[in-house]
Amino acid sequence: MSARFSNKVMVITGAAQGIGRRVAERAAAEGASLVLADLAEYVHDLAAELQRQGREVIAVQTDLETWEGAETLMNQAHARFGRIDILINNVGGTIWAQPYEHYRPEQIQKEIQRSLFPTLWCCRAALPYMLAQQGGAIVNVSSVATRGVMRVPYGAAKGGVNALTVNLAYEYAEQGIRVNATAPGGTEAPPRLTPRNTDPQSEQERLWYQTLVDQTRATSLMHRYGTLDEQASAILFLASDDASYITGTILPVAGGDLG
Repeated sequence: MSARFSNKVMVITGAAQGIGRRVAERAAAEGASLVLADLAEYVHDLAAELQRQGREVIAVQTDLETWEGAETLMNQAHARFGRIDILINNVGGTIWAQPYEHYRPEQIQKEIQRSLFPTLWCCRAALPYMLAQQGGAIVNVSSVATRGVMRVPYGAAKGGVNALTVNLAYEYAEQGIRVNATAPGGTEAPPRLTPRNTDPQSEQERLWYQTLVDQTRATSLMHRYGTLDEQASAILFLASDDASYITGTILPVAGGDLG
């Protein structure tokens, strides 16, 4: 196993499960010191598991939909390790899948709050530390849902993540800070430990969700979902010095679906 992240401090949000967890496991194996953040208490279990493997890891349970949560995370990361080299913004995900005319106003607001604001807040909270050390790498996890069906508010939130990524890259390249994003397509993952939506699904809602799945597979040239490792590989490449001359890029990781 290579050690691309030796002597690097990496903050990973949404680390308790799914893509975030796999990124954490692989970054730890490559020598990173980790700050794992999640709203779910399971983030402590992952941190303990990696600590038992001899890794330097802390867990921060915090609400990254708020500025206070993001500021607390970065302050704790810096207090523990003295620097923040890499930030992986992974919080987000579709809550509802339905035609736009069926979204209630509070649902629209919740989708934006969940899938745009954690990335906005965490970038803002991490930047002062990266500027002070004159360098850093940010990888935002966006989505190919910026072109798709049944999740207009989520797609709009991820479109915001894309714009944030490119604008930050323009603004801070001369200060040694690289900012990129991956745009995952559909990804196979174990059942979520904390469901995004606990409401019982009607038959119509199940059909709408299946429409989303069918469209996702159809627009992928490979006509399949990706794996957690396929997503983590792309994220860690952009986070590493292997991508030292790449910034302002949105990399689709979706089997040929360009998003």
